Parts: sequence; C-alpha cells; structure tokens
Amino acid sequence: MIISGFFGSINVTDPKEADIILDDIIDSGATKRKYKALYPRKKFITLFEKDKKVDWVNFPFEKNINEDQSDTVVRLLQIIGEDPNREGLLETPRRYLSAFEEFLNPPTFNMTTFAAEKTDEMIVQLDIPFYSFCEHHLLPFFGKGYIAYIPHKKIVGLSKLARTLETFSRRLQNQERITNQVADYLQENLEAKGVAVVLKARHLCMEMRGVKTSDTNTVTSKLLGYFKKDERTRAEFLNLIGNHRN
Repeated sequence: MIISGFFGSINVTDPKEADIILDDIIDSGATKRKYKALYPRKKFITLFEKDKKVDWVNFPFEKNINEDQSDTVVRLLQIIGEDPNREGLLETPRRYLSAFEEFLNPPTFNMTTFAAEKTDEMIVQLDIPFYSFCEHHLLPFFGKGYIAYIPHKKIVGLSKLARTLETFSRRLQNQERITNQVADYLQENLEAKGVAVVLKARHLCMEMRGVKTSDTNTVTSKLLGYFKKDERTRAEFLNLIGNHRN
C-alpha cells in the first residue's frame, strides 16, 4: 500500500507521489529491499515482521490511538463477513478490547511468607479454578489446578497459591508453560522441600475446531524436590487428588 498525505491519508499508486510506503507483513523481505533501494528517502512502515519483535505502529495520519485499536476489531469483523454497523455489533469493538484488557491484567499481589514453625507436612490445595487463552488460536482453555508444597522454613497464605495460578494463567499461554511457571515460582519464593503442580483443563481450540473432541481433558504436571525424587511422597499427593475426585 502506498500512501500520500499525512493529513487526509490518500492511497496512491505511484510511489513517487507517496509520503510513506506501507507493507502489511515482511516475510522474505524482498518488497522492503526493493522499495528501500528505489526510494531510500521515503519512510517505510511494516505492520508485522516474522523474525523481529515490533512495537505498536502509530501512523502519522492517526489521531486517536484508542479509536484506531477499535478500528482493528472492526476490520476483523469485516474479514469474517460480518457487518460492524449492525445493531448487535456497534459496541463490540470497544467491549472486545475492554474484555481482553481486563483479562490480561490480573491484580498484582505480594508473596508474603511466614515462618514454618515446625510445619513440615504436605500442604495441598485442590480444585483451584483457572482460565487462560490459547496463544495459538486466541481461544479459551480452563480447568482446575492442584498445588502442593512441603515447607522447609517458609509457608504462605493459602490465597497466594490461587493467586499464583491466576497470575500465570491470565495471559496468552499454553498449559504446559503455566504448569512449569507456577511450580518454579513457588519453589523460588518458598524454598520448599518439594512443590507439585497438576493442571486439568478443557481447550476450546480443540473442542470447537480441528478435531472437535468435546469434554476432553488435558492433564499436565510439574514435580520438584521430594515430589519428584521420593516415590511415597509423590504417591501420597496423587492419592489425595484421586480420592478427592472420587
């Protein structure tokens, strides 16, 4: 796309008349190299480059960034064949952006710890609900978490286990990464003798599309310390989960 006129933004076909040259995606880089060679003094803007992390692109002709973000959702509605001007969709761009902003910004919390006071038995929290978004398809996956740790010198308030899971879930994720991040974070902050995290979840990217298998659960686990190296400790934790489910 070749654009002329920062204030008025008129598309032109002759690059010589353009103020900026816009490429929606750089894959091989051939287009960028061609135009940079022919018109080295013209500004070349790229929306997306596969091998490079780019910031949000602010075009010179944009006035209100929030409105421009909403325009992106409008364009998405048009791409899937919807009319963004029909009554039910008039407020959808604003609501969509607001919902994502809310979900992807979980409340912060302090991982306050306390002296263990001779507490060295397993502490387990079951059925912790969590919600996340698949980073591949931007569709939800959700389920329950089962978290345990064996204190060494520190314990933590029970709400912090749920907060930890919430914090790592409320972002674009995959289930395996959440499991690992929660376990590693708890181990780092509690310096526990062992940490165990099991997540059980349903993925709408698998139920709504693709293989379309409904009511299928995916289970992931991360075991550290005694839970990994001691068979009896591991069995006790897994039995607690199994007996609870039954």
